[in-house]
Amino acid sequence: MKLSGKVAIVTGGGGGIGAALAAGLAQQGAHVVVADLDPVRTGQVAAAVGGIAVAGDASRVEVLKEMITAAEANFGPVDLFFANAGIGGEAGIGESDEEWQRILDINLLAHIRAARLLVPGWIERGSGYFVSTASAAGLLTQIAAGPYSVTKHAAVGFSEWLSVTYGDRGVRVSCICPMGVNTAIHHNALAADDAASQLGANVVAKAGRVLEPEDVAAITLAAIEEETFLVLPHPEVLEYYRRKGSDYDRWLAGMRRLQHDAART
Repeated sequence: MKLSGKVAIVTGGGGGIGAALAAGLAQQGAHVVVADLDPVRTGQVAAAVGGIAVAGDASRVEVLKEMITAAEANFGPVDLFFANAGIGGEAGIGESDEEWQRILDINLLAHIRAARLLVPGWIERGSGYFVSTASAAGLLTQIAAGPYSVTKHAAVGFSEWLSVTYGDRGVRVSCICPMGVNTAIHHNALAADDAASQLGANVVAKAGRVLEPEDVAAITLAAIEEETFLVLPHPEVLEYYRRKGSDYDRWLAGMRRLQHDAART
């Protein structure tokens, strides 16, 4: 899909990968609605890219409807939706159902709710693009961070399902699966008080180069132009994924060793 003249919504657009995506889209001539919880940062990014700001929780249907209405009123029908908002959640298995529900809402159900609102119109028009910011954790796993790993696997699975189900009806899908990126989620985990959160973040930091959000955005937008499903800003993830699929038990044993070794350092 060519981006010039297209209308895009970017959730989690107040910083990190989302802000970089918004800037990259604008540079290529797209019209952008920037959405995030923080109204100040959201407004600043929107102003910088000549877009529209919507402050609110991207997992809430009424906020998603507000984004779509703002896009249509100012630019026209939505062509691309970037389900980029995400949280890291607790380390370990998760201490409560409430915490699980919170991360499920943001990292997964927000994607599903947005697709419910947009896909019927895309099918009718014969064109639309859904972009999910998942994680390498959704293909491999994440040391220590149970809720994060589970929800990112689910985000990848939902993206796959969308592509399989609607790909022949004009709906394109891309799923972004980076490792370490220089974002608030990564830094918050590194600076966390609990050792488990730090353990997971340190493993990610040592697994490969920590990319800048602008790098991830550039790779993602290039993949969208080519209509590529799996976007791997860290190419080595593909080799790790192949090893996992070729011998699952060996891979699980290797991940346990990685966890053990990281805990000792």
